[in-house]
Amino acid sequence: MSGVLFTCAGQRVDIVTAFRRAGAWTLATDVNPLAPALYYADEHAFVPRVDDPGYVAALHDLVKVHDVGLIVPLTDLDHGVLARRRDELDALVLLPAPEVVDSLADKWLAHLLFEAHGIGSPPTWLPGALPDELAFPVLVKARHGFGSRGIYRCHDRRELEFFLGYADDDSMVQACCAGEEFSIDLICDLDGRCLEAVPRSMIESKGGETIKGESLGDEALRSAAVGVAEALGIKGPACVQCFRDGDDYLVTDVNARFGGGFPVHVAAGGGYPDIVLALARGERPAPRLGSYRPHVIMVRYLSQVILERGADDALRVAEDASGLRTPPAV
Repeated sequence: MSGVLFTCAGQRVDIVTAFRRAGAWTLATDVNPLAPALYYADEHAFVPRVDDPGYVAALHDLVKVHDVGLIVPLTDLDHGVLARRRDELDALVLLPAPEVVDSLADKWLAHLLFEAHGIGSPPTWLPGALPDELAFPVLVKARHGFGSRGIYRCHDRRELEFFLGYADDDSMVQACCAGEEFSIDLICDLDGRCLEAVPRSMIESKGGETIKGESLGDEALRSAAVGVAEALGIKGPACVQCFRDGDDYLVTDVNARFGGGFPVHVAAGGGYPDIVLALARGERPAPRLGSYRPHVIMVRYLSQVILERGADDALRVAEDASGLRTPPAV
């Protein structure tokens, strides 16, 4: 098939290598030459910042030169511009409608979107509309935060007032959820029909990134996430984060991209990236809900890419003692 272009590649070596293993030709892009995932793709390219007027044109040039048929954004940073200007790219972009992208990027708007679609969401208020009677603890959350940045737990009114004043970004206040937190990695087709959803436990995370997780054969969690995705009109991958307390589900975030638990989904047989590549080929895969394996556990560890700067100032993967010139496709 034609190539797959990854935007904002960053550290997502797991995703780039999974697509290479599935037979895709890969092109990773980033503004930062020290982004490790660049060096695990078949080719890489440097592009302007996502807020640069030339960003979309730079991607389009790469699409044409490298016969790219699919664009996969790996962070939320460029979702808004890609969703609005997808028609200029001449390649399939795996994102929902711009208005859904905008709402999911703002935690307050996401809360309103969830409520509008009958999706359970924790009680949430803007700072100027807090009730007189407030059950503590509560969370102060940056509306546009990510990776657990800008979140402060407040145990009383004094702490709440302090952190609202301390926060640099526009914030909201949200009730703390009871019960256990889960993430569900899922994939929808271009009609918004959910094809697979893999719930996982959040054994451990750091900085908002899952570093230990286990796939769960939990039909109730799976069904809840499918309902959320199809109600919102998700197209492509998404990660639903929710708390379960008895029979109640409260959704805190939906990220319209591959989540941090991507390796769990792949290892459990959930269908990434084969489903995505089939969609790019114009196929209409059948739903395969529940076909993955439960009790598959991911534990992450630190690794590295060693680079050398050449006489032309370009960075290249260094030759190590075993003679390897490219990172192994792990």
